[in-house]
Amino acid sequence: MLLGVVSDTHGHIRNTLEAVTRLAGFDITAVLHCGDIVSPGIVPLFAEWPTHFVFGNCDEDTAELRAAIGDVGQTCHGRFGELELDGRKIAFLHGDDGLRFRETIAGGKYDLVCYGHTHKYEHHRDGKTLVLNPGALYRANPHSFAVVDLKTLQVTHVPLTSQD
Repeated sequence: MLLGVVSDTHGHIRNTLEAVTRLAGFDITAVLHCGDIVSPGIVPLFAEWPTHFVFGNCDEDTAELRAAIGDVGQTCHGRFGELELDGRKIAFLHGDDGLRFRETIAGGKYDLVCYGHTHKYEHHRDGKTLVLNPGALYRANPHSFAVVDLKTLQVTHVPLTSQD
């Protein structure tokens, strides 16, 4: 099972459309959005897959975003999401709450912890946990997202061609 992981769209439709087009080239089963959605116009762009959203520090109108997510039948997890897919325990959050972020990783409860906020792609292991920041779809160089093979926990970093 392949999982798409995006973050920090900041309402930027063009970059998000490119990411969605690129995601469609993979056999994605679900998508995680790690916060800073900013605009409800971003939400329906992910309609092709079950998509799970969390809020970030720039998501000011959470009621409007929550409604947009519900309107298209997607899932809003508030500030922290956890789920199990393909036998893997996954947590995802924006990452701006440093204490919660560190506790989530240190607890050793999850196979995969995804976050955003820094606008920088990175992944590393902390014990059995794979920690992943897919990069950002806005205010990053390069703009990027990630795809995770949940069976092997292998990460594919996917930079976008547009850089505005």
